[in-house]
Amino acid sequence: MNVSVKQLRAFVAVASTRSFTEACSQIHLSQPALSIAIKNIEEAVGGPLLTRTTRAIALTPEGEDFLPVAKRLIKDWDGAFSDLNNRFALAQGRVEIAAMPSYACNLLPYIMKEYRELYPNVNITVQDVVAESVVEMVRTGRVEVGISFDPGESDELSFSPIYSDRFIAVCSPDHPLAGESLVSWKQLLRYDMVALQRPSVVSVYIEQALAEYGMTFPVVFESHQLATVGRMVATGLGVSVVPSLCRQQMEELGALCLSLQAPAVEKEVGIITRKRHPLSVAARAMVDVIRASEHSRPKWMAS
Repeated sequence: MNVSVKQLRAFVAVASTRSFTEACSQIHLSQPALSIAIKNIEEAVGGPLLTRTTRAIALTPEGEDFLPVAKRLIKDWDGAFSDLNNRFALAQGRVEIAAMPSYACNLLPYIMKEYRELYPNVNITVQDVVAESVVEMVRTGRVEVGISFDPGESDELSFSPIYSDRFIAVCSPDHPLAGESLVSWKQLLRYDMVALQRPSVVSVYIEQALAEYGMTFPVVFESHQLATVGRMVATGLGVSVVPSLCRQQMEELGALCLSLQAPAVEKEVGIITRKRHPLSVAARAMVDVIRASEHSRPKWMAS
């Protein structure tokens, strides 16, 4: 059976007006074209939907039953295209983004605010997960956009850098290093280390960077959450190393943040998407806002 929307509109127009002349005017068809459309739909369904006399047009019982169905089909059809048009126009829709906690709680809220001001009817879902989970969620298609550290060369993922984050030292206010504004790794590694639990990309990267200089990363305490790491350091359990983007979070937890050098360890942060998988209009707009926003990079980068 092959019934077109044009034929459905023709049937509904005639059934509603009970007049071929009025129906022609309503749907902008000539009378011969309207008659052909009605004939075709009746042939497709296998019987008459309308009865015609010289004086009147009426619906057959089958036509009466089919009329509300036809109206609903047209409404659904029009609604589907209206929804799609709204999505392309960003008048509605949804975008889901995954971001590592340091970015999600420090910079992303400002970007979301900018996006919301531009596209108030597009809903945003944020997955606040560790860096390695951001990569996996993008790779498997669970989210369209991720913000995390550079995942390295990949046949599946594209990485667009936003900025390079330098790691800083964290200690308690009464720690022997608390009076310093700048410390070296040699100084820091004398103390018990609190770190994100492996396989955290942060801990792995620090270990690899230090290994190039013949140093090891002596982790004594581990936690899955940055907030817990900060609280452990603040209470004097040890020192830690975190991305500089976490400075405000660490200070709010009661820890002190110190510049760290010899060597200076940095890692690029950027936007992760899937190769060979086009982004939705809403996701493309999110990427554009992130790239353009002054809030996408830490304030210290401007100084």
